[in-house]
Amino acid sequence: MVELPKDRKWDMLVFDVDGTLMDANGYHPELIPLIREVEARGLTVSLASGRTLPNVTPIKQSLGVSGFIVAENGGMVWDSGGGHEIVALADGSRAKDAAEWLGTQIEGFDAVGIESNRWRETEWCVYEKEDEELMCQLLAYTEWSDLIVVSTGFAIHITAPGVDKAAGLRVAFEQRGIDPRNVLFCGDAPNDVSMFDMSGFSVAVNDAYDGVAEAADLLTDARGTEGSVELLKALIDIL
Repeated sequence: MVELPKDRKWDMLVFDVDGTLMDANGYHPELIPLIREVEARGLTVSLASGRTLPNVTPIKQSLGVSGFIVAENGGMVWDSGGGHEIVALADGSRAKDAAEWLGTQIEGFDAVGIESNRWRETEWCVYEKEDEELMCQLLAYTEWSDLIVVSTGFAIHITAPGVDKAAGLRVAFEQRGIDPRNVLFCGDAPNDVSMFDMSGFSVAVNDAYDGVAEAADLLTDARGTEGSVELLKALIDIL
């Protein structure tokens, strides 16, 4: 069982979604009651995901949490509960153009990418089967050399420089007047490291990718969504 600091007062809990709250089988059966218990005890839960805003919004609603949404790996921020308009941190047209160009350079490259691209506004995503290293090498000598290519385990994201989960979270925290040093974060993938670096305390679930566990303050014993359940139970014990 994870042991969280008992002398800390948390203002918020921020969860990544894929591989952390959800997997190919959906939610862990214990997850929703535990998250709602955390909220009932006065700790707001927010979501920071690589998914699109239209995709994360129903997840937030089904969990019944009162926090904000950071989507597209930080590119989109929406705090409807706080009365704020949607904020887009980048224009995704350049990322789409870069993907289309890569399709002319790499045999078999699927520039259309993942299905949710139809809703993306700040980035473009291709399937995880693509060669991330080759993509970076080719883009390095083009007009898109400034774009960032990052794998999340579910897709490879092409996004604008300076746009990551930490960037989106800074906007959302400022809107709510929250100090990130008083926030607890949980994730599992390389795109979660930026929010770990800004956090008061970070937890990685135990099947985290190389470098992610090392960036976190704590690693769960259980893997994947089981790790998130483990974290929530430990948190409830100290709230």
